Amino acid sequence: MYEHLKYIDTLMNEAVEKDSIAGGSVAVIHKGETVYKKHFGYSDREQGRKFEGGELFRLFSLTKPITAAAAMLLLERGKIELRYPLKWFLPTFEDPQVLDEKGLRPADRDITLGDLLTMTSGISYPGGEYAAAKMGEIWGRQSDAYEKGGKQLSTRDFVLEMGKAPLAFTPGAKWEYGASADVMGAVIETVSGMKLSEFYKKEIFEPLGMTDTGFYIPEEKYSRLAKPYVQSPEGNVHYTNHDLCITDYKCPPAFESGGAGLVSTIDDYAKFVKMLANHGSLNGTRILGRKTVEFMSSDCLTDAQRNSIQWDSMIGQGYGNFMRVLHSPAAAGFNGTKGEYGWDGMLGCYFCIDPAEDLAFLYFVQQAYTGCTEFTRRLQNVVWASIE
Repeated sequence: MYEHLKYIDTLMNEAVEKDSIAGGSVAVIHKGETVYKKHFGYSDREQGRKFEGGELFRLFSLTKPITAAAAMLLLERGKIELRYPLKWFLPTFEDPQVLDEKGLRPADRDITLGDLLTMTSGISYPGGEYAAAKMGEIWGRQSDAYEKGGKQLSTRDFVLEMGKAPLAFTPGAKWEYGASADVMGAVIETVSGMKLSEFYKKEIFEPLGMTDTGFYIPEEKYSRLAKPYVQSPEGNVHYTNHDLCITDYKCPPAFESGGAGLVSTIDDYAKFVKMLANHGSLNGTRILGRKTVEFMSSDCLTDAQRNSIQWDSMIGQGYGNFMRVLHSPAAAGFNGTKGEYGWDGMLGCYFCIDPAEDLAFLYFVQQAYTGCTEFTRRLQNVVWASIE
């Protein structure tokens, strides 16, 4: 039945030979079983170290679905409600201001927790103009503290600083990718009374047996960290940037980024994926309720918000709870099913789940700016074609 998956081998080997990627791992899960898992190329090309399984990957934005799951846990327990204003948990977000080409003015309404989960909050990532430039100043100070050995702010304190920056637009007006998941991380800390890492470990990682997932890497595991690469005029070279205040993972960070901070293995992350695909439980351990997963994996945008999305990788997609949700397979350009959902990270780690087919796909690499590309869609087309 799964013989068609051999075409993954062909595509991945060609990508390694062309140096589009140094290497990576691919897994396919169907009806709860891992029916395909292979490793290709090099986790460190210069050292000649091949991918063999067990490598640690910088998840970057693949952290966000785990943050969404943690928020859903609080929702299930009645600790939060998605219409609650953010200012109740993080007071610096009171009386938000909008800064754009028209200048500085009051926002029309407060940010809600639901706005965070749908990326309609107006909270920017650093960089660019207006509100994003102001946010860049805040992130720049935190980055400088790391680079120069200064005092770094904790998760909550850093997010409270973010609350002093203006918004890019009035909450709910449109969709724009930003630091909402990092802000949600601070909300989770505030509500739970625990550090983000402690909450994730207790409520998600330990119950699922995700022993290689966290915000830092113990010394005895550090050699398993795969090397990141980036395409440049000199070829596919080592990527050395510290993006979004992410450190070198050698010790527990002061700022635990709910938007980008985790490292994991493909096997560990597959346990999280299997839990979602199995409606919230894995091997008899329930993490989330079935209806909660159904909500978590749904498109939560209005038509106007969905129409504001400009990313090529989001064509034909909706969004909700820090994940894309397939709205139109024809527009997206691959043979998936409406309702398929997942996300990706800046260094290429990607997953998606098709509830209708009980099918999941994981593609893990460390190649900068390759989260969801035409190559990812080509792999997906192979995977979905294998199902009879």
